[in-house]
Amino acid sequence: MSSHQDQHTARQGRTLALVVAGTMLVWMAAQWVGPRLGLPVRYVFLFDFAALAAFVWAIVVAFRIWRTNRHDNER
Repeated sequence: MSSHQDQHTARQGRTLALVVAGTMLVWMAAQWVGPRLGLPVRYVFLFDFAALAAFVWAIVVAFRIWRTNRHDNER
């Protein structure tokens, strides 16, 4: 694997980690703040679905990183 590909994979991994950690923090904050502000339940579900979408994206990216690394190691 070239240095450029290693840097690209590392950048993808860092982005993945930041998205997962950020999503979890925002979701937890929304769960805590929502009832205190008196938000309707449908807005709380909106945060839940946004978090699920971010986690699905993270799984897809993690799978692509894994598959790329596996393919490059087979060469």
